[in-house]
Amino acid sequence: MSPGIIVLVCAVAVGVGLSVFKSRFDGRFRGTHPVRKAAVREQVESEAGDKVRLTEGDLGVELGERATLLQFSSAFCAPCRATRRTLAEVESMVEGVRHVELDAESHLDLVRRLDILRTPTVLVLDAAGAIVTRASGQPRKPDVIAALGAAVDHQPH
Repeated sequence: MSPGIIVLVCAVAVGVGLSVFKSRFDGRFRGTHPVRKAAVREQVESEAGDKVRLTEGDLGVELGERATLLQFSSAFCAPCRATRRTLAEVESMVEGVRHVELDAESHLDLVRRLDILRTPTVLVLDAAGAIVTRASGQPRKPDVIAALGAAVDHQPH
C-alpha cells in the first residue's frame, strides 16, 4: 500500500470521527457553565447564588411569563434562520413562552458576559430570567420542548 493511500484513509477517518463528534453535541441543551469573569461572578452570586439572571434591561424586551427562549444569531448564519423558525413554532405552541432573538454583533457586551462562542446559541430562561440551560448550534424541536419543561418547572428564588 502506498503512503498516499494510507494518508488519505487516515484523513477520511479523522474527518468522519470529527463529524460524528460534532453532530453528537451540536444543538444539545446542557447545563450552564460557570461565568469566567470575576466581576460578573460577584454580581451573579450577589443576585442569584450561582445562577445568571437576565432582566428586561439586558434584553431590551419583556421576559416571557413562564419562560424565555433567548437566541443569539448573526447575519449570515443559515442555522440561525432554521433555529428562529423552530423557536417561533415552540413559542406559538406553549403559552407564556417568549422567543427573543438578539444579533450577537449588536450585543457584544452581553455575548462576552454570557460567554457566547458561536451562533446560534439558545439560552432557556425561567420566569425570573435565570439561565436554566443552553445549546450551541441548531436545536431540535423536541429538545427545545424538553428544555422548556425544565425551565417552567424551575422555581425561581
